[in-house]
Amino acid sequence: MSGFSVAWLDLREGPDFAARDKTLATQALQWMSADADAIPLIVDLGSGTGSTLRALTNPDISTPVGAGPARDALSIVGAGPARDLVWRLVDHNPTLLNEALRRHGKTHIIEDYEADLLALDSLPLTGARLVSASALFDLVSRDVVDKLAAKLAAQNSGFYAALNYDGRTEWTPAHPLDAAVLEAFNKDQRRDKGLGLALGPDSGPYLQAAFAKLGYEVQMADSPWTLGPDNRTMVEELINGIAAATGNGYGLNAEALQEWKEFRLQNAATGTCIVGHNDILALPRT
Repeated sequence: MSGFSVAWLDLREGPDFAARDKTLATQALQWMSADADAIPLIVDLGSGTGSTLRALTNPDISTPVGAGPARDALSIVGAGPARDLVWRLVDHNPTLLNEALRRHGKTHIIEDYEADLLALDSLPLTGARLVSASALFDLVSRDVVDKLAAKLAAQNSGFYAALNYDGRTEWTPAHPLDAAVLEAFNKDQRRDKGLGLALGPDSGPYLQAAFAKLGYEVQMADSPWTLGPDNRTMVEELINGIAAATGNGYGLNAEALQEWKEFRLQNAATGTCIVGHNDILALPRT
């Protein structure tokens, strides 16, 4: 489901990891080991090159959860013997899946599936203890969320979706066009990206409501990007992307938008940018 390049995914991975709510990530891993009889299988949708895998197997997420050089060991205190995590990576882009296998195929238990998220009935969800995703659900429609949530509820799977864009962006130094550009960008985030009319900034609350309606215990936490001079290259890519997305059909004056873009690029090495996201963890009530 990822429409992004390896280079962009690598560029954003550091800020993604820093932004991800560590408490919800730890609770997601604890859910994996809470049932000694369940296979510890994570199905990662829109997996890209494996960023969720790397995040959840990083020892910084939680000290009781360690990731050795050749395995992912679930060793939560009191949860029984350590067991190997099984990762089922699902993406429509074979290049990204191949990159994930190149990076992790010798050190992790991985099943890779090339699949389209819209083909919900054929997604390899069977047996999943947890279904995860990163930076995906602001791209999908309400219908996709509703159908996926119903399928997960029917098989009692947990759900963990990190880094859903929430519509907030704050820049320093400020520019008079910031608010108008953000309004246009948020409208663009709600257009059809190939998965129906996208939820965009509404994705977090919609996910929360959809799973709560099915009886899940749902938690939502902020996970904003905090970008500064050390992230200059990423910020420049972000500025160019926002300018391109808002340049047509949203009523912005072309010259004014170009001036905003140039101002932002000139300040990328010294300014800051905060982009709001949220993480969702939805677990069946026991």
